[in-house]
Amino acid sequence: MKAYYDTRAPEYDDWWLAEGLHAPAPADWKEERDELIGFLRALPPKRTLDVACGTGFLTRHLQGDVVGLDQSPRMLELAGRYVDVVRGDGVALPFEDDAFERVFTSHFYGHLEEDERARFLAEAERVSVELVVVDAALHGGVERAEWQERELKDGSRWQVYKRFFTPDGLLAELGGGETLFAGRWFVAVRA
Repeated sequence: MKAYYDTRAPEYDDWWLAEGLHAPAPADWKEERDELIGFLRALPPKRTLDVACGTGFLTRHLQGDVVGLDQSPRMLELAGRYVDVVRGDGVALPFEDDAFERVFTSHFYGHLEEDERARFLAEAERVSVELVVVDAALHGGVERAEWQERELKDGSRWQVYKRFFTPDGLLAELGGGETLFAGRWFVAVRA
């Protein structure tokens, strides 16, 4: 997974923008993406750690003092245009207890297998009292969990584990909280 995202960094935003291999997008994709961005901009400013920040596509819309963490040097190079960045592992956060007011993560939790999920949640709880998770919504024709074959522009193919969520299902895994955003493509919850 680490090598895949480092290789994908230069084209990662194509997914968000529905360009390149991800074009054309379904009719409602861009509208819902923009609603999600608007929602993120409206979150109260806090000292936030964005775990697996990627290129910073969503990170840059968070208000307050934001630090982006990712394991990929190429992703961090891109995210560093928007926020301070730190290279590190999302399931072994290199920060002191209570270092942040919020942990935010987008499309990371859905890639974690069971043992990694437990470690990530323990780490998020250790460094912050609030966790906001944005991930892929469970919608028609998509399995809850699957191994996907993904192709990059260079023709390379990668096997990637991915899970999809209903807001209630995600909240149940996180131990409760509230739904912040529920759409066809994206869900966001606060635990």
